[in-house]
Amino acid sequence: MQADNWGWRARIGMFIVGNEAVPEAEWWAMAPEGVSIHAARVTAPTPWAAWNADRSAVALAEDVVRGAKQFATMKLQAVVMGHSSSSILGGDGWDEAVVAALSALLPGVAVSTNGIDCLAALRAMGVSPPLLVLPPWFGLPFLDQAAGYLAARGAAPVRTIRYDPGPGWRDLPPGDLYGHGMGFAQQIAPLYEQVRAACPDEADGVLLAGTGFRCVGLIEALEQDLGRPVVTANQASLWHGLRRAGVRPAVQGYGALLRGAV
Repeated sequence: MQADNWGWRARIGMFIVGNEAVPEAEWWAMAPEGVSIHAARVTAPTPWAAWNADRSAVALAEDVVRGAKQFATMKLQAVVMGHSSSSILGGDGWDEAVVAALSALLPGVAVSTNGIDCLAALRAMGVSPPLLVLPPWFGLPFLDQAAGYLAARGAAPVRTIRYDPGPGWRDLPPGDLYGHGMGFAQQIAPLYEQVRAACPDEADGVLLAGTGFRCVGLIEALEQDLGRPVVTANQASLWHGLRRAGVRPAVQGYGALLRGAV
């Protein structure tokens, strides 16, 4: 009999951007034997949950509610709101409010957000301050917001950079890159070179944020060359999801975080 990717150890659900292929590809590349990954696609505006008038709770986007109801029938152990931008732009308390709202729809399932997962991974690896690396489709105001999000939670980056996608792309406004196909034209070799060159001595490690940012293939090489931990958005959420599902296998090839160093 052949392997069929059945989640006999754990099944993990993730909400992802509707027109992205990177999150599923990276999760399946890293997932250990017996762990299956299940995606719900979201096309709602960012953030994927809106605060009520007194900011005491959030209303989940329609796509998220629909996906949660489907996840509730699938015997999942963990679910993540896999959208870095929503965590960053949602504001103070947004991650926790989303966990509460989703938990009400997913009783018995461990719920998280990508923001929570990345912060947990940075803490586990002792990375503070990190070098923060963001995709090219985020504008300069977002870079400041992302750095502020980390700073407010005790992980202020020592430096923030945006990946330069190179000729043919860099002259387009950041907000136009995805519409022109940048999400499917990402190359990790130049990203590796840029991160290696930009990482300052003061950084304890690297955080590559953005679940649509193709980057898990360079984690191991960067860690070997920099001598410091490298955390990425999808790696962090898979690691945290596995822990919350009670599964702690040593995953090889995708950095110290998943290899079991913590």
